[in-house]
Amino acid sequence: MDKTPQTEPRQSWTFSNSINSEIRRAADTGIYDIRGGGAKRRVPHFDDLLFLGASMSRYPLEGYREKCDTSVTLGTRFAKKPIELKIPVTIAGMSFGALSGHAKEALGRGATMAGTSTTTGDGGMTEEERGHSEKLVYQYLPSRYGMNPDDLRRADAIEIVVGQGAKPGGGGMLLGQKITERVAGMRDLPVGIDQRSACRHPDWTGPDDLEIKILEIREITNWEKPIYIKVGGARPYYDVALACKAGADVIVLDGMQGGTAATQDVFIEHVGQPTLACIRPAVQALQDLGLHREVQLVVSGGIRTGADVAKALALGADAVAIGTAALVALGDNDPKWEAEYNKLGTTTGAYDDWHEGRDPAGITTQDVELMKRLDPEVAGRKLRNYLNVLTLESQTLARACGHNHVHNLEPEDLCALTMEAAAMAQVPLAGTNWYPGKPGF
Repeated sequence: MDKTPQTEPRQSWTFSNSINSEIRRAADTGIYDIRGGGAKRRVPHFDDLLFLGASMSRYPLEGYREKCDTSVTLGTRFAKKPIELKIPVTIAGMSFGALSGHAKEALGRGATMAGTSTTTGDGGMTEEERGHSEKLVYQYLPSRYGMNPDDLRRADAIEIVVGQGAKPGGGGMLLGQKITERVAGMRDLPVGIDQRSACRHPDWTGPDDLEIKILEIREITNWEKPIYIKVGGARPYYDVALACKAGADVIVLDGMQGGTAATQDVFIEHVGQPTLACIRPAVQALQDLGLHREVQLVVSGGIRTGADVAKALALGADAVAIGTAALVALGDNDPKWEAEYNKLGTTTGAYDDWHEGRDPAGITTQDVELMKRLDPEVAGRKLRNYLNVLTLESQTLARACGHNHVHNLEPEDLCALTMEAAAMAQVPLAGTNWYPGKPGF
């Protein structure tokens, strides 16, 4: 009898179960996969950085007695009425259509209580959000869905979207099951028909044209409103430099961990750069132009904790924007709905259901009965609490590094745990004074 030990069978790393499952799905359907959320692959992120804290070389601040300011002003370059925020955390653009009216109201309530702004997203301005957002940024997208000059004037700032971190170079989608009569009316679309947003603006092809468009918008709004330009994390140095040339007051830089309501999975996972890799080139572009802090930089894509906020600020950002985290704070993907997520073929924390319009939490849906599950007042308070925690955590870290304003955090307060993070953030690898690519080494 042969008693030769049997080796355990090994799964292929290249052709893993998940890859093989996708191949079979593609073979069965002949269409590419569409989903919501952000990149799921592991990439270098803020967790790969650590703060050094104060010791002998610096004194920490006492939290009970010494103030650490968190205020930020956005739009100081050209706008007559810059936006003044109490905290350096804003709510990113998420459209009505992707989100329910109740969710937009909750975002406005929570942001206002915390002293910050919300952003409309694609599809126009809802009264729920305008009515409850003390400060509202109006997104001006390639689709022009819902765009009109009156709403531009009603906004507190305008954000021209050139790219998004989950899909740089690509447009978004809104499946027909989410296009109700109200959504269709706001976007001038037929009810129940899938919609694909354009990937580029129809009336300009480069920064010189964009400069003209920005001047048109400034004339429409009497030069009062700050003009943001949002770019995906692709070529941050050149994109930021060109946005400044076009006349931006604020740059919004969105890394690949940023979410989306729906787009091709191949975009989400294989286009763009990690947020961590984008910040330093963007800051360098601003510094080379002599515009750092004059043109404010807002970073988004995977911000979850006050530590993430503080690290982004230390690398040179003026503020951050949150999207996915804000929806989780409202109650999305809550384990209490696990059984219902399972019926959709997904699970809590997967975020795959956003595009289907059947969100059990009543947030990423237009279903009237599901929407009733979200109480905008309760959800708004939850968001307020979460924003307060982010702010307190970032203050705590700034004080620990000896700073009386979160904007005084700097790269010298950081070290990196991995070679990749050290190279991307351009801060020393822990225990050394070196990072890959450091000049002079």
